[in-house]
Amino acid sequence: MPKEILLNAFNMNSVGHINHGLWTHPRDQSHRYTRLDYWTSLAATLERGLFDGLFLADIVGVYDVYQQSVDLTLRESVQLPVNDPLMLVSAMAAVTKGLGFGVTVNVQAEEPYIFARRISTLDHLTDGRIGWNIVTGYLDSAARAVGEKALGEHDTRYDRADECLDLLYALWEGSWDDDAVLRDRKARLYADPSRVRKIRHEGTYYRAEGYHLSAPSRQRTPVIYQAGTSGRGRTFASRHAECVFISSPDTTVARAASRGIRQGAVEAGRRAEDVRIFAGITVVVDRMEKAAQEKYEEYVRHASPEAGLAHFSAGTGIDFSEYELDEPITYGKGNFVQTSVDLARERGWTKRSILSGMALGGRYPLIVGDPKQVADVLEAWIDEGEIDGFNLARTVTPESYEDFVDLVVPVLQERGRYKTGYGAGSLRNRLFGAGDRLPDRHPAAGFRKGDSAAPNTFIRGARS
Repeated sequence: MPKEILLNAFNMNSVGHINHGLWTHPRDQSHRYTRLDYWTSLAATLERGLFDGLFLADIVGVYDVYQQSVDLTLRESVQLPVNDPLMLVSAMAAVTKGLGFGVTVNVQAEEPYIFARRISTLDHLTDGRIGWNIVTGYLDSAARAVGEKALGEHDTRYDRADECLDLLYALWEGSWDDDAVLRDRKARLYADPSRVRKIRHEGTYYRAEGYHLSAPSRQRTPVIYQAGTSGRGRTFASRHAECVFISSPDTTVARAASRGIRQGAVEAGRRAEDVRIFAGITVVVDRMEKAAQEKYEEYVRHASPEAGLAHFSAGTGIDFSEYELDEPITYGKGNFVQTSVDLARERGWTKRSILSGMALGGRYPLIVGDPKQVADVLEAWIDEGEIDGFNLARTVTPESYEDFVDLVVPVLQERGRYKTGYGAGSLRNRLFGAGDRLPDRHPAAGFRKGDSAAPNTFIRGARS
Protein backbone atom coordinates (compact mmCIF):
# COMPACT_ATOMS: atom_id res chain seq x y z
CA MET A 1 0.00 0.00 0.00
CA PRO A 2 1.52 3.37 -0.99
CA LYS A 3 2.51 5.78 1.75
CA GLU A 4 0.13 8.69 2.33
CA ILE A 5 1.79 12.07 1.94
CA LEU A 6 1.90 14.38 4.95
CA LEU A 7 1.71 18.10 4.25
CA ASN A 8 2.49 21.31 6.09
CA ALA A 9 2.02 24.81 4.77
CA PHE A 10 5.29 26.64 5.43
CA ASN A 11 4.76 30.27 6.35
CA MET A 12 5.86 33.12 8.58
CA ASN A 13 4.17 36.02 10.35
CA SER A 14 5.79 38.47 7.96
CA VAL A 15 5.70 39.70 4.36
CA GLY A 16 8.70 37.79 3.06
CA HIS A 17 9.50 34.21 3.96
CA ILE A 18 11.36 31.76 1.65
CA ASN A 19 10.65 32.98 -1.88
CA HIS A 20 11.63 36.62 -1.74
CA GLY A 21 10.39 39.60 -3.72
CA LEU A 22 6.97 38.19 -4.57
CA TRP A 23 5.28 40.73 -2.33
CA THR A 24 5.50 42.99 -5.41
CA HIS A 25 3.18 40.73 -7.40
CA PRO A 26 -0.22 42.45 -7.89
CA ARG A 27 -2.16 39.42 -6.61
CA ASP A 28 0.01 38.85 -3.54
CA GLN A 29 -1.68 39.63 -0.22
CA SER A 30 1.21 39.00 2.18
CA HIS A 31 1.22 42.67 3.22
CA ARG A 32 -2.00 41.82 5.12
CA TYR A 33 -0.08 39.60 7.57
CA THR A 34 -1.01 41.99 10.40
CA ARG A 35 -4.73 41.29 9.89
CA LEU A 36 -6.39 38.45 11.75
CA ASP A 37 -8.75 37.63 8.88
CA TYR A 38 -5.72 37.04 6.62
CA TRP A 39 -4.69 34.18 8.91
CA THR A 40 -8.13 32.76 9.64
CA SER A 41 -8.88 32.69 5.91
CA LEU A 42 -5.60 30.87 5.27
CA ALA A 43 -6.37 28.37 8.03
CA ALA A 44 -9.77 27.65 6.49
CA THR A 45 -8.16 27.08 3.07
CA LEU A 46 -5.61 24.67 4.53
CA GLU A 47 -8.31 22.81 6.44
CA ARG A 48 -10.28 22.47 3.22
CA GLY A 49 -7.15 20.91 1.71
CA LEU A 50 -6.73 18.61 4.74
CA PHE A 51 -3.24 19.93 5.45
CA ASP A 52 -1.72 18.28 8.50
CA GLY A 53 -0.36 21.55 9.76
CA LEU A 54 0.53 25.16 9.30
CA PHE A 55 4.19 25.46 10.21
CA LEU A 56 5.20 28.98 11.23
CA ALA A 57 8.87 29.90 11.05
CA ASP A 58 10.35 32.70 13.13
CA ILE A 59 13.54 34.62 13.84
CA VAL A 60 14.40 36.99 16.68
CA GLY A 61 17.17 38.86 14.88
CA VAL A 62 17.68 40.49 11.49
CA TYR A 63 19.60 39.58 8.35
CA ASP A 64 22.51 42.01 8.41
CA VAL A 65 25.39 39.97 6.95
CA TYR A 66 24.85 40.80 3.27
CA GLN A 67 26.49 44.19 2.55
CA GLN A 68 26.99 44.38 6.34
CA SER A 69 23.66 46.16 6.72
CA VAL A 70 19.89 45.68 6.84
CA ASP A 71 19.29 47.96 3.85
CA LEU A 72 18.35 45.24 1.35
CA THR A 73 16.57 43.30 4.09
CA LEU A 74 14.30 46.28 4.71
CA ARG A 75 13.83 47.23 1.05
CA GLU A 76 12.76 43.70 0.12
CA SER A 77 11.16 42.75 3.46
CA VAL A 78 13.42 39.75 3.95
CA GLN A 79 11.63 38.45 7.05
CA LEU A 80 11.56 41.99 8.43
CA PRO A 81 9.24 43.22 9.84
CA VAL A 82 8.22 39.97 11.55
CA ASN A 83 5.59 39.39 14.25
CA ASP A 84 5.18 36.74 16.93
CA PRO A 85 3.85 33.44 15.49
CA LEU A 86 2.26 32.14 18.71
CA MET A 87 -0.24 34.99 18.81
CA LEU A 88 -1.94 33.67 15.66
CA VAL A 89 -2.72 30.15 16.78
CA SER A 90 -5.81 30.47 18.96
CA ALA A 91 -7.66 32.52 16.32
CA MET A 92 -6.89 30.00 13.59
CA ALA A 93 -7.78 27.11 15.89
CA ALA A 94 -11.20 28.68 16.44
CA VAL A 95 -12.07 28.39 12.72
CA THR A 96 -10.66 24.88 12.21
CA LYS A 97 -11.05 21.43 13.75
CA GLY A 98 -8.30 19.31 12.21
CA LEU A 99 -5.46 21.62 11.18
CA GLY A 100 -2.35 21.38 13.35
CA PHE A 101 0.00 24.25 14.19
CA GLY A 102 3.78 24.12 14.47
CA VAL A 103 5.30 27.25 15.97
CA THR A 104 8.98 28.14 15.99
CA VAL A 105 10.43 29.36 19.29
CA ASN A 106 14.13 29.87 20.01
CA VAL A 107 15.21 28.25 23.28
CA GLN A 108 17.93 30.87 23.69
CA ALA A 109 15.33 33.64 23.90
CA GLU A 110 12.79 32.03 26.23
CA GLU A 111 12.59 31.34 29.96
CA PRO A 112 11.44 27.69 30.17
CA TYR A 113 9.07 28.02 33.12
CA ILE A 114 6.98 30.73 31.45
CA PHE A 115 7.23 29.17 28.01
CA ALA A 116 5.90 25.85 29.37
CA ARG A 117 2.65 27.55 30.37
CA ARG A 118 2.24 29.31 27.03
CA ILE A 119 2.53 26.04 25.13
CA SER A 120 0.21 24.20 27.53
CA THR A 121 -2.32 27.00 27.10
CA LEU A 122 -2.22 26.55 23.32
CA ASP A 123 -2.48 22.79 23.66
CA HIS A 124 -5.64 23.32 25.71
CA LEU A 125 -7.13 25.89 23.33
CA THR A 126 -6.41 23.82 20.22
CA ASP A 127 -7.49 20.54 21.88
CA GLY A 128 -4.09 19.02 21.26
CA ARG A 129 -3.14 20.47 17.89
CA ILE A 130 0.03 22.32 18.85
CA GLY A 131 3.63 21.53 17.95
CA TRP A 132 6.87 23.29 18.77
CA ASN A 133 9.72 23.75 16.31
CA ILE A 134 12.85 23.95 18.46
CA VAL A 135 15.60 26.23 17.18
CA THR A 136 18.80 27.37 18.85
CA GLY A 137 19.31 30.39 16.58
CA TYR A 138 21.92 31.24 13.98
CA LEU A 139 21.99 35.06 13.97
CA ASP A 140 24.54 37.15 15.85
CA SER A 141 22.07 40.02 15.54
CA ALA A 142 19.59 38.08 17.69
CA ALA A 143 22.18 37.43 20.38
CA ARG A 144 23.19 41.09 20.48
CA ALA A 145 19.55 42.17 20.63
CA VAL A 146 19.01 40.26 23.89
CA GLY A 147 22.19 41.54 25.52
CA GLU A 148 24.79 38.96 24.52
CA LYS A 149 28.05 39.80 22.76
CA ALA A 150 27.59 37.20 20.05
CA LEU A 151 25.86 33.95 19.25
CA GLY A 152 27.03 31.08 21.43
CA GLU A 153 29.15 28.27 20.02
CA HIS A 154 27.14 25.87 17.83
CA ASP A 155 27.40 22.69 19.90
CA THR A 156 27.06 24.54 23.19
CA ARG A 157 23.71 25.92 22.03
CA TYR A 158 22.48 22.36 21.60
CA ASP A 159 23.82 21.39 25.03
CA ARG A 160 21.74 24.20 26.46
CA ALA A 161 18.73 23.12 24.42
CA ASP A 162 19.06 19.56 25.74
CA GLU A 163 18.91 20.84 29.30
CA CYS A 164 16.01 23.16 28.47
CA LEU A 165 14.05 20.18 27.17
CA ASP A 166 14.75 18.22 30.36
CA LEU A 167 13.29 21.06 32.42
CA LEU A 168 10.30 21.43 30.10
CA TYR A 169 9.61 17.68 30.13
CA ALA A 170 9.67 17.76 33.93
CA LEU A 171 7.07 20.54 33.93
CA TRP A 172 4.84 19.14 31.18
CA GLU A 173 5.07 15.46 32.09
CA GLY A 174 6.04 15.31 35.76
CA SER A 175 4.41 18.10 37.72
CA TRP A 176 0.76 16.95 37.52
CA ASP A 177 -0.58 13.41 37.57
CA ASP A 178 -3.19 12.52 34.96
CA ASP A 179 -5.85 12.28 37.69
CA ALA A 180 -4.76 15.33 39.71
CA VAL A 181 -7.76 17.42 38.64
CA LEU A 182 -10.88 16.06 40.38
CA ARG A 183 -13.39 18.96 40.17
CA ASP A 184 -15.23 17.54 43.17
CA ARG A 185 -17.72 20.27 44.11
CA LYS A 186 -19.11 18.48 47.18
CA ALA A 187 -15.70 17.85 48.68
CA ARG A 188 -14.46 21.32 47.61
CA LEU A 189 -11.51 19.60 45.99
CA TYR A 190 -10.57 20.90 42.56
CA ALA A 191 -7.04 19.44 42.41
CA ASP A 192 -5.56 16.83 44.72
CA PRO A 193 -2.38 18.30 46.30
CA SER A 194 -0.87 14.82 46.68
CA ARG A 195 -0.91 14.41 42.89
CA VAL A 196 0.85 17.67 42.03
CA ARG A 197 4.62 17.99 42.38
CA LYS A 198 7.03 20.89 42.57
CA ILE A 199 9.80 20.77 39.99
CA ARG A 200 13.29 21.58 41.21
CA HIS A 201 15.96 21.80 38.55
CA GLU A 202 19.58 22.81 39.07
CA GLY A 203 21.67 22.44 35.97
CA THR A 204 24.46 24.05 34.00
CA TYR A 205 22.27 26.58 32.22
CA TYR A 206 18.97 26.66 34.14
CA ARG A 207 17.71 26.78 37.71
CA ALA A 208 14.02 26.50 38.50
CA GLU A 209 11.76 25.68 41.41
CA GLY A 210 8.01 25.68 40.97
CA TYR A 211 4.83 23.89 40.01
CA HIS A 212 3.76 23.81 36.40
CA LEU A 213 1.06 26.47 36.24
CA SER A 214 -1.17 24.63 33.76
CA ALA A 215 -3.22 21.52 34.39
CA PRO A 216 -2.41 18.61 32.04
CA SER A 217 -3.37 19.28 28.44
CA ARG A 218 -4.30 16.70 25.85
CA GLN A 219 -0.78 16.11 24.55
CA ARG A 220 1.07 17.48 27.59
CA THR A 221 4.29 17.85 25.59
CA PRO A 222 3.66 19.44 22.17
CA VAL A 223 4.65 17.59 19.03
CA ILE A 224 8.41 18.20 18.78
CA TYR A 225 9.63 19.60 15.46
CA GLN A 226 13.30 20.20 14.69
CA ALA A 227 15.38 21.12 11.67
CA GLY A 228 18.96 20.57 12.77
CA THR A 229 20.81 18.11 10.53
CA SER A 230 24.38 19.03 11.48
CA GLY A 231 26.27 16.43 13.52
CA ARG A 232 25.25 17.88 16.89
CA GLY A 233 21.82 18.87 15.59
CA ARG A 234 21.19 15.33 14.42
CA THR A 235 22.14 13.97 17.85
CA PHE A 236 19.64 16.38 19.39
CA ALA A 237 16.97 15.35 16.89
CA SER A 238 17.67 11.65 17.51
CA ARG A 239 16.79 12.13 21.16
CA HIS A 240 13.89 14.55 20.95
CA ALA A 241 12.39 15.17 17.50
CA GLU A 242 9.17 13.67 16.21
CA CYS A 243 9.10 15.67 12.97
CA VAL A 244 12.35 16.65 11.26
CA PHE A 245 12.54 19.21 8.47
CA ILE A 246 15.22 18.84 5.82
CA SER A 247 16.27 21.12 2.99
CA SER A 248 17.58 18.88 0.22
CA PRO A 249 18.24 19.81 -3.42
CA ASP A 250 17.27 16.37 -4.73
CA THR A 251 15.98 12.96 -3.72
CA THR A 252 19.46 11.47 -3.40
CA VAL A 253 20.45 13.94 -0.69
CA ALA A 254 17.03 13.56 0.92
CA ARG A 255 17.38 9.78 1.06
CA ALA A 256 20.78 9.95 2.74
CA ALA A 257 19.50 12.48 5.28
CA SER A 258 16.37 10.45 5.99
CA ARG A 259 18.29 7.25 6.59
CA GLY A 260 20.70 9.03 8.91
CA ILE A 261 17.88 10.60 10.91
CA ARG A 262 16.01 7.33 11.36
CA GLN A 263 19.17 5.44 12.27
CA GLY A 264 19.95 8.11 14.86
CA ALA A 265 16.55 7.63 16.45
CA VAL A 266 17.14 3.87 16.69
CA GLU A 267 20.55 4.42 18.27
CA ALA A 268 18.90 6.71 20.81
CA GLY A 269 16.58 3.89 21.90
CA ARG A 270 13.60 4.91 19.81
CA ARG A 271 12.17 3.44 16.60
CA ALA A 272 12.68 4.50 13.01
CA GLU A 273 8.93 5.09 12.67
CA ASP A 274 8.98 7.48 15.63
CA VAL A 275 10.16 10.23 13.27
CA ARG A 276 8.35 11.89 10.38
CA ILE A 277 10.58 13.64 7.83
CA PHE A 278 9.44 16.65 5.82
CA ALA A 279 11.31 18.23 2.88
CA GLY A 280 10.94 21.85 1.89
CA ILE A 281 9.50 22.35 -1.59
CA THR A 282 7.95 25.03 -3.81
CA VAL A 283 5.15 24.30 -6.28
CA VAL A 284 3.76 26.39 -9.15
CA VAL A 285 0.74 24.61 -10.63
CA ASP A 286 -2.03 25.33 -13.11
CA ARG A 287 -4.58 23.22 -14.97
CA MET A 288 -2.36 22.89 -18.04
CA GLU A 289 1.43 22.62 -18.25
CA LYS A 290 1.69 25.69 -20.51
CA ALA A 291 -0.39 27.79 -18.11
CA ALA A 292 1.80 26.65 -15.18
CA GLN A 293 4.95 27.62 -17.07
CA GLU A 294 3.48 31.02 -17.92
CA LYS A 295 2.53 31.53 -14.27
CA TYR A 296 6.05 30.63 -13.20
CA GLU A 297 7.56 33.11 -15.66
CA GLU A 298 5.17 35.76 -14.38
CA TYR A 299 6.26 35.05 -10.79
CA VAL A 300 9.93 35.21 -11.77
CA ARG A 301 9.49 38.76 -13.06
CA HIS A 302 8.53 39.82 -9.52
CA ALA A 303 10.96 37.70 -7.51
CA SER A 304 14.27 38.93 -6.10
CA PRO A 305 17.20 36.49 -6.30
CA GLU A 306 19.41 39.07 -4.58
CA ALA A 307 17.06 39.10 -1.59
CA GLY A 308 17.36 35.32 -1.52
CA LEU A 309 21.13 35.72 -1.53
CA ALA A 310 20.90 38.08 1.45
CA HIS A 311 18.88 35.42 3.27
CA PHE A 312 21.49 32.79 2.40
CA SER A 313 24.25 35.12 3.60
CA ALA A 314 22.67 35.25 7.03
CA GLY A 315 22.36 31.48 7.17
CA THR A 316 25.99 30.86 6.20
CA GLY A 317 27.63 33.91 7.79
CA ILE A 318 29.18 34.80 4.43
CA ASP A 319 28.79 38.24 2.88
CA PHE A 320 28.34 37.23 -0.76
CA SER A 321 28.30 40.89 -1.82
CA GLU A 322 32.09 40.83 -1.44
CA TYR A 323 32.50 38.16 -4.14
CA GLU A 324 32.45 38.38 -7.92
CA LEU A 325 29.96 36.15 -9.72
CA ASP A 326 32.44 33.35 -10.50
CA GLU A 327 34.98 33.91 -7.74
CA PRO A 328 35.68 30.86 -5.53
CA ILE A 329 34.04 31.23 -2.13
CA THR A 330 35.65 30.23 1.14
CA TYR A 331 33.21 28.15 3.14
CA GLY A 332 34.46 27.73 6.69
CA LYS A 333 33.11 26.33 9.92
CA GLY A 334 31.06 28.60 12.14
CA ASN A 335 28.00 29.05 14.29
CA PHE A 336 25.57 29.34 11.43
CA VAL A 337 23.44 26.81 9.49
CA GLN A 338 26.25 24.32 9.08
CA THR A 339 24.35 22.00 6.72
CA SER A 340 23.89 24.87 4.27
CA VAL A 341 27.59 25.68 4.47
CA ASP A 342 28.59 22.04 4.02
CA LEU A 343 26.35 21.59 0.97
CA ALA A 344 27.61 24.80 -0.64
CA ARG A 345 31.22 23.72 -0.07
CA GLU A 346 30.58 20.20 -1.36
CA ARG A 347 29.00 21.46 -4.57
CA GLY A 348 31.42 24.32 -5.10
CA TRP A 349 28.69 26.93 -5.30
CA THR A 350 29.70 30.36 -6.56
CA LYS A 351 27.67 33.53 -6.29
CA ARG A 352 26.45 32.96 -9.86
CA SER A 353 25.30 29.39 -9.20
CA ILE A 354 23.53 30.39 -6.00
CA LEU A 355 21.69 33.21 -7.77
CA SER A 356 20.77 30.96 -10.69
CA GLY A 357 19.04 28.61 -8.27
CA MET A 358 17.01 31.45 -6.80
CA ALA A 359 14.85 32.46 -9.72
CA LEU A 360 11.89 32.61 -7.32
CA GLY A 361 13.95 34.22 -4.58
CA GLY A 362 14.48 30.99 -2.64
CA ARG A 363 16.53 27.78 -2.70
CA TYR A 364 13.89 25.07 -2.22
CA PRO A 365 13.41 22.52 -5.01
CA LEU A 366 10.83 23.79 -7.47
CA ILE A 367 8.06 21.88 -9.25
CA VAL A 368 6.27 23.57 -12.16
CA GLY A 369 3.54 21.78 -14.08
CA ASP A 370 -0.03 20.59 -14.33
CA PRO A 371 -1.62 18.72 -11.38
CA LYS A 372 -0.60 15.26 -12.57
CA GLN A 373 2.97 16.33 -13.23
CA VAL A 374 3.24 17.89 -9.79
CA ALA A 375 1.77 14.78 -8.17
CA ASP A 376 4.26 12.59 -10.06
CA VAL A 377 7.21 14.54 -8.67
CA LEU A 378 5.84 14.62 -5.13
CA GLU A 379 5.37 10.85 -5.19
CA ALA A 380 8.91 10.40 -6.48
CA TRP A 381 10.27 12.47 -3.60
CA ILE A 382 8.34 10.35 -1.10
CA ASP A 383 9.43 7.03 -2.58
CA GLU A 384 12.98 7.82 -3.73
CA GLY A 385 13.83 10.35 -1.00
CA GLU A 386 12.33 8.10 1.70
CA ILE A 387 10.59 11.07 3.31
CA ASP A 388 7.08 11.32 4.75
CA GLY A 389 5.86 14.67 3.49
CA PHE A 390 6.55 18.27 2.58
CA ASN A 391 6.78 21.77 3.92
CA LEU A 392 5.07 23.62 1.07
CA ALA A 393 6.56 27.12 0.78
CA ARG A 394 4.38 29.97 -0.41
CA THR A 395 4.98 32.05 -3.52
CA VAL A 396 2.11 34.44 -4.30
CA THR A 397 -0.21 34.27 -1.33
CA PRO A 398 -2.88 33.02 -0.82
CA GLU A 399 -2.99 31.99 -4.48
CA SER A 400 -0.26 29.35 -4.25
CA TYR A 401 -2.01 27.48 -1.43
CA GLU A 402 -5.42 27.74 -3.10
CA ASP A 403 -3.97 26.37 -6.34
CA PHE A 404 -2.44 23.41 -4.52
CA VAL A 405 -5.64 22.62 -2.61
CA ASP A 406 -7.87 22.90 -5.67
CA LEU A 407 -5.62 21.21 -8.23
CA VAL A 408 -3.04 18.90 -6.65
CA VAL A 409 -4.84 17.51 -3.61
CA PRO A 410 -7.64 15.84 -5.66
CA VAL A 411 -5.09 14.06 -7.85
CA LEU A 412 -3.17 12.77 -4.85
CA GLN A 413 -6.43 11.58 -3.30
CA GLU A 414 -7.43 9.75 -6.48
CA ARG A 415 -4.09 7.94 -6.38
CA GLY A 416 -4.52 6.96 -2.74
CA ARG A 417 -1.55 9.09 -1.70
CA TYR A 418 -3.43 11.64 0.40
CA LYS A 419 -6.10 11.40 3.07
CA THR A 420 -9.76 12.14 2.38
CA GLY A 421 -10.52 13.20 5.95
CA TYR A 422 -8.78 14.03 9.21
CA GLY A 423 -8.09 11.24 11.66
CA ALA A 424 -9.22 11.29 15.28
CA GLY A 425 -7.48 12.75 18.28
CA SER A 426 -4.59 15.12 18.67
CA LEU A 427 -2.00 16.28 16.15
CA ARG A 428 0.36 13.62 17.50
CA ASN A 429 -2.21 10.86 17.06
CA ARG A 430 -2.97 11.98 13.51
CA LEU A 431 0.70 11.92 12.61
CA PHE A 432 1.61 8.64 14.30
CA GLY A 433 -1.65 6.83 15.11
CA ALA A 434 -0.43 5.83 18.57
CA GLY A 435 -2.32 8.13 20.94
CA ASP A 436 -2.07 11.68 22.17
CA ARG A 437 0.95 11.28 24.43
CA LEU A 438 4.60 10.70 23.69
CA PRO A 439 5.47 6.96 23.73
CA ASP A 440 7.24 5.44 26.72
CA ARG A 441 10.46 5.06 24.72
CA HIS A 442 10.77 8.84 24.26
CA PRO A 443 13.05 10.50 26.86
CA ALA A 444 10.16 12.70 28.04
CA ALA A 445 8.52 9.59 29.48
CA GLY A 446 11.30 9.35 32.05
CA PHE A 447 9.99 12.53 33.66
CA ARG A 448 6.52 11.16 34.35
CA LYS A 449 7.72 9.39 37.48
CA GLY A 450 10.87 10.37 39.35
CA ASP A 451 12.65 9.69 42.59
CA SER A 452 11.02 12.05 45.06
CA ALA A 453 12.82 13.58 48.02
CA ALA A 454 9.43 14.67 49.37
CA PRO A 455 5.83 13.78 48.40
CA ASN A 456 5.42 16.89 46.27
CA THR A 457 8.95 17.27 44.95
CA PHE A 458 10.39 16.00 41.66
CA ILE A 459 14.12 16.60 41.37
CA ARG A 460 16.06 16.52 38.14
CA GLY A 461 19.49 17.99 37.57
CA ALA A 462 21.56 18.48 34.46
CA ARG A 463 22.04 15.42 32.29
CA SER A 464 25.41 13.74 32.50
